Amino acid sequence: MEKYYVFIATVLMILHIVHAQDQTGFISVDCGLTPGEPPYNALLTGLTYTSDAGLVNSGKTSAIAKEFESGYSKPTLSLRYFPDGVRSCYNLNVSRDTNYLIKATFVYGNYDGLKIDPNFDLYLGPNLWTTVSTNDTIEEIIHVTKSNSLQVCLVKTGISIPFINVLELRPLRKNVYVTQSGSLKYLFRAYLSNSGRSIRYPNDIYDRKWYAFFVEKSWTSVNTTLNVNATNGYELPEDVMATGATPLNVNATLNITWTVEPPNTQFYLYMHFAELQTLRANDIREFNMTVNGNFSYGPYSPKPLKTETVFDLAPEQCEGGACLLQLKKTPKSTLPPLLNAIEAFTVIEFPQMETNGDDVSGIKNVQDTYGLSRISWQGDPCVPKKFLWDGLNCNDSDISTPPIITSLDLSSSGLNGNITQAIQNLTHLQKLDLSNNNLIGEIPEFLADIKSLLVIDLSRNNLSGSVPPSLLQKKGLKLNVEGNPNLLCTSGSCVNKGENGHKKKSIVVPVVASIASVAVLIGALVIFFVLRKKKPSKVEGPHPPSDGRSEPAIMTKNRRFTYSEVVTMTNNFQGILGKGGFGIVYHGFVNGGEQVAVKMLSHSSSQGYKQFKAEVELLLRVHHKNLVSLVGYCDEGENLALIYEYMANGDLKEHMSGTRNRFILNWGTRLKIVVESAQGLEYLHNGSKPPMVHRDVKTTNILLTEHFQAKLADFGLSRSFPIEGETHVSTVVAGTPGYLDPEYYRTNWLTEKSDVYSFGIVLLEIITNRPVIDQSREKPHIAEWVGVMLTKGDIKSIMDPSLNGDYDSGSVWKTVELAMSCLNPSSARRPTMSQVVIELNECLAYENSRGGASGDMDSKSSIEVSLTFGTEMSPTAR
Repeated sequence: MEKYYVFIATVLMILHIVHAQDQTGFISVDCGLTPGEPPYNALLTGLTYTSDAGLVNSGKTSAIAKEFESGYSKPTLSLRYFPDGVRSCYNLNVSRDTNYLIKATFVYGNYDGLKIDPNFDLYLGPNLWTTVSTNDTIEEIIHVTKSNSLQVCLVKTGISIPFINVLELRPLRKNVYVTQSGSLKYLFRAYLSNSGRSIRYPNDIYDRKWYAFFVEKSWTSVNTTLNVNATNGYELPEDVMATGATPLNVNATLNITWTVEPPNTQFYLYMHFAELQTLRANDIREFNMTVNGNFSYGPYSPKPLKTETVFDLAPEQCEGGACLLQLKKTPKSTLPPLLNAIEAFTVIEFPQMETNGDDVSGIKNVQDTYGLSRISWQGDPCVPKKFLWDGLNCNDSDISTPPIITSLDLSSSGLNGNITQAIQNLTHLQKLDLSNNNLIGEIPEFLADIKSLLVIDLSRNNLSGSVPPSLLQKKGLKLNVEGNPNLLCTSGSCVNKGENGHKKKSIVVPVVASIASVAVLIGALVIFFVLRKKKPSKVEGPHPPSDGRSEPAIMTKNRRFTYSEVVTMTNNFQGILGKGGFGIVYHGFVNGGEQVAVKMLSHSSSQGYKQFKAEVELLLRVHHKNLVSLVGYCDEGENLALIYEYMANGDLKEHMSGTRNRFILNWGTRLKIVVESAQGLEYLHNGSKPPMVHRDVKTTNILLTEHFQAKLADFGLSRSFPIEGETHVSTVVAGTPGYLDPEYYRTNWLTEKSDVYSFGIVLLEIITNRPVIDQSREKPHIAEWVGVMLTKGDIKSIMDPSLNGDYDSGSVWKTVELAMSCLNPSSARRPTMSQVVIELNECLAYENSRGGASGDMDSKSSIEVSLTFGTEMSPTAR
């Protein structure tokens, strides 16, 4: 037995060396490790843990009581606790827009001798993550970062002192564990085996912890000693996928039950399959999946020794919170269903936006410059409001934009040195109070450049020199510089020595507008409003009179801009981004620097107010990472504008045609773009309530961010299906020639399959890089031309020659087949967008696995399920 353990230890040591490079991007923090202690490698995993020095600026270190030590090992033996203050936060440097697995470990171990059960809140940034209320637990979440910093905060809510033992972050692949919104909170993770062994790093390269789950007497285990290919993006450990379970009775179903609390909780389910048995010639393993008796997916057959993941595309619920997953064999199947591993996560929404990034950077630079160690200056500066930093006031009234810092009061804070330039990053500041400190040097001119500043109090410091003229001339500014004996500008007057050495009087401080200026301003405003009132057609009601439209007003006033604001944000319509049937699209800036695209409705536009209204109301209602976001709109008289998020890389058509730049989009990038576009379209069809049909899917309406993330745009022609069970809408045909569904054109019956047809044309465009309509071809329409080429069986005649054969032929053929199925003359025989997403992910996985690289995904389906095992599946910190 001793030799066995020695052998295992030796193997683990070798594995640690082999996998050492896999820790790139990992953050592993032993929160109780003192700053002087060096990093170390954990015994069982080989993970390298470091001290939390520099990550948190409060708290004290301790260790669990001696009597509990035998049940644990480093790094859970030590901890940091926070007896002072309400909120204590770790500040972590992360990569923006990255999917992270985040784990926080809490082992009380009676470290303080008080035997008080923990009860405190855990926050991720400004949003509540969970409440820690057990003596031994790991809280786990999968979360996409919004910036290059992440804050994990512990909040005292009662007599219990917050503490933490370990904090770990593991970056995941971008295209796995994707949600429509929110983050994923761990519910359970299990592999079906009777081994009783838990598996984590280095076997799992993402350091997920897998618990053995095999309890049913009516089940039997299935395993293999052969290698199982697990490179499908989720990268499951081979030990997990080399085992599974099936019912003993060949005709029995494989049942898994669980509950969720509260009963209406939404969740995502991930099931991992691989065929482990060598099937005989006549053997078939095929089964369907149902949840609470409702069909979810199938028929499905696991691939021999190859991992496939079946997962939810949309969050699910179980009625009453009680869930039953059943895998049932089909009539032609000779073998019972098989399941290898399963994961489940509840959906947790984080609605509160973090404070404006520039403001956060500015205030932290101020903090660092002056060495401020206020106990409240931890976590997000502005939100939640109950944790607002002392000395700050913020504006967070618009939930669609990040909160901003509007006031900074550092009066009597013991400040030394010059007035820091970091203040100029606080571009929304209205009031600045630096009075009663020991500041020296001259008053910086950049204070005059902060346009929103109305009050500056620099009194009772040791400032010198003279007040910058730009500050003295700034209208509406109240400036107080009293009590600075070396400053040439005092409370009575600003004095400078002239050429003859005599003093000259200057402007009185504080700076105020003259009475005459105020009178003129008031008079001008009175005249403006009188004239404005005489033109009710320009301001009364939500629609302009010019086209006689009688459409009802847009129901919401959120994100509404005036025409004058549109003029300002576009710098009087200087930068043109493009032109279309709607009108001209201009480059603009809002919220102190956020780039936007402003689409102005041309008076001669063929698209009228009805389409404008439809697009605004749709985009105010639907939100998805692959749909272009609406920043706001303008509906003022004849002036109609849509303000979108700025898409730095234009549209897909530009990149395919080469008009945008000279480089060629490779096949993998093209697939990624259409996968993301398909996800946006799938959301409109299935995630939107009511479901929507886009009606104008084409490459010019697929826009790209600076990182080439694809987002679907232009929803002016979109239509909804408001009546439950309605299969189509009878409507006047609308769309773009070449992309238009022939069945829709012929019958005027619009269904979501019309979008599928248009998307099939998009797929042919990325495959061939040829025009949709080309009269010089024997078959002008791209679908007909590709159909003729396919009869010859030569993929090279179809593929874009600029790719020079640099692609996985299997991936290409599968994409071509998918495109042609989308173009089936009968809409009933076309795939759904959910099926299109699944197939495209497989195409991308094939391409990404080319040359030994692991694919992004090898997923087979969307399934609608729910979750929660018993307490035995909850992670503990052993």
